[in-house]
Amino acid sequence: MYRLGLLGKHIDYSFSKHYFKSKFETEQLPFTYENFDLDNISLFPKLLNDNPDIFGLNVTIPYKEEIIPYLDKLDKKAKKIGAVNTITISSKGQLKGYNTDCYGFKKSIKPLLKKHHKKALILGTGGASKAIAYTLKKLNIKFDYVSRTSKPGVKFTYEDLTIEDIESYKIIINCSPVGTYPKVNSCPNIPYDGVTNKHILYDLIYNPEQTKFLKLGELQGADTINGLKMLEFQAEKAWRIWNSIK
Repeated sequence: MYRLGLLGKHIDYSFSKHYFKSKFETEQLPFTYENFDLDNISLFPKLLNDNPDIFGLNVTIPYKEEIIPYLDKLDKKAKKIGAVNTITISSKGQLKGYNTDCYGFKKSIKPLLKKHHKKALILGTGGASKAIAYTLKKLNIKFDYVSRTSKPGVKFTYEDLTIEDIESYKIIINCSPVGTYPKVNSCPNIPYDGVTNKHILYDLIYNPEQTKFLKLGELQGADTINGLKMLEFQAEKAWRIWNSIK
């Protein structure tokens, strides 16, 4: 059996484990997939020492950036993005990082894009937002960040945002964890009255299926999409990467 898994913190809810376990059973493939829940990224070397037969990993919150110093190589996209969500481990123990989030996001949002979708707001500045920013650049969509606090590279804090700001950014992407199960009554604090039927509201969260952020966007007539398709696309891309070195 070939061992794969997900590296993260508090990941009992994991999409990846269910997705790959179901895939391997359906296609009768000789692979296992398990969660590796670490309280601190410093425990990563011990994880590898204790499990020398792992040959691939996914990486999720909060380690997409913190994992990089532990890797031997990064592919070009991961290096430009500055975040990793997929790792291969060669027979010689060399670790290489990739980012398939950018692929998943692009594949999932492209069918919704229209000519007026020229500017985007990215809510949050963590590791997930980096792949989104990279992809928006590739799609020639201008973007700005929104964060709780003022910092270099961030145009807006949530307190700064006006209805007019929201009206002028026709794509709004939630890259923060706000609204994730079980805190389903929470949502990013933006002026939803500025959302129109020309907007796309995209939430990287997939549990719950429809977050409060998406519900409020839908009430304003916006197109809405959660992170499930992105996850499926990025998972299949990771699968192809692992099989290329197996």
